[in-house]
Amino acid sequence: MKLQIIQVGEEVLRGQARDLSREEILSAAIQELIEEMRKTMRTAPGVGLAAPQVGMPLQLAVIEDRKEYHAKLAAERLAERQRKPIPFHVLINPRIVALADETVEFFEGCLSVTGYAAVVPRARAVTVEFLDERAERRRVDGAGWYARILQHEIDHLNGVLYVDRMRNRTFTTVENLERVWKELPTAEVLNRLKARR
Repeated sequence: MKLQIIQVGEEVLRGQARDLSREEILSAAIQELIEEMRKTMRTAPGVGLAAPQVGMPLQLAVIEDRKEYHAKLAAERLAERQRKPIPFHVLINPRIVALADETVEFFEGCLSVTGYAAVVPRARAVTVEFLDERAERRRVDGAGWYARILQHEIDHLNGVLYVDRMRNRTFTTVENLERVWKELPTAEVLNRLKARR
């Protein structure tokens, strides 16, 4: 099965995805979907992909933040974002059970809003409970960039896109992000754009 990432405006991106049963998770169809989502995410490339992004309203997402994706970012930007490689894993029927009170703001993009990015406030840390691809219960504490990825992908499963949470005045093309804003601390970006709350 060849998957296509759908773009904002498609109804499935705005709906509530349905939970998967243990039997469904272990089925050949869902196991194949997981593998195809992994390939699609890597080809994009992206650090996460939710089933609604490939047209399937299922509580299923895949995540992987590969070390080679970090090469374009300066060491201080990686440190500021608390960004480290995250091995491939699968989230099924995930629930955020704890959110840190502290929020952090960074530019964020989305494979379903191709070509754009904006500053999005997110909790610095989260705790998520979910089932893995073997239908086994898991719990993960995510901090920094990993917490952001978890929140972004779980939002997709609930019909929410980053544009619903973004600082509107920071919305930009990816080209301009790379050219103008990428190397600046977020506080300076917000100040220049007068995008404070």
